[in-house]
Amino acid sequence: MTESEARDEICRVGRSLFARGYVHATAGNISVRLDDGFLITPTDACLGFLDPARLARLDAQGVQTGGDRASKTIALHRRIYAAATRFDAQTRCVIHTHSTHCVALTLQPHAEDEELLPALTPYFVMKVGHVPVIPYHRPGADEAAEAVAQAIEARGAQGTPIRAVMLERLGPNVWHDTPAAAMATLEELEETAKLWGSADPKPAELTAAQIDELRRHFGARW
Repeated sequence: MTESEARDEICRVGRSLFARGYVHATAGNISVRLDDGFLITPTDACLGFLDPARLARLDAQGVQTGGDRASKTIALHRRIYAAATRFDAQTRCVIHTHSTHCVALTLQPHAEDEELLPALTPYFVMKVGHVPVIPYHRPGADEAAEAVAQAIEARGAQGTPIRAVMLERLGPNVWHDTPAAAMATLEELEETAKLWGSADPKPAELTAAQIDELRRHFGARW
């Protein structure tokens, strides 16, 4: 994907997420890792009305070289790229949203090391995988970036690389090889959170045998 194509794709994905209610107001951001740096949506930009020419451009060291002022989350995105590419070198896009149903789940009491969701559906297991909940830190805090990087390293070392984390009270960060693939992961995560939040009583999760079958047939990383 060329830089020009990446700029257009970031804007297309932003419009799609905004139009369907996955992001609102100026919440959320999208970045793409280039061969020699990064593109990221500007600070306080609405993802539904992005201009390809005004996306922030940064060099490989994270120094801004063009566009509007970069989102403060670029530090977190760079930590995600650095950690995630150890287990998947094709990681090229990170999306962060304040998706309603994901955030709602973290407003309920939960254990310190709890994951956001159980193995609820086969497509959640195959397309998303484990989603660690990162304890609350203020937006842009270095501690949050460090905790996310540690979660990626720990899961990768266990042989179950992750594609998403959930920042408590803020929202999910998901990553993949293209903006379209990252958006699909985000969608599956948010819709599974919606299912879990609306289910009463709560359903049983998939069995160990069912999950093993998904590993064997589809390479699920669970």
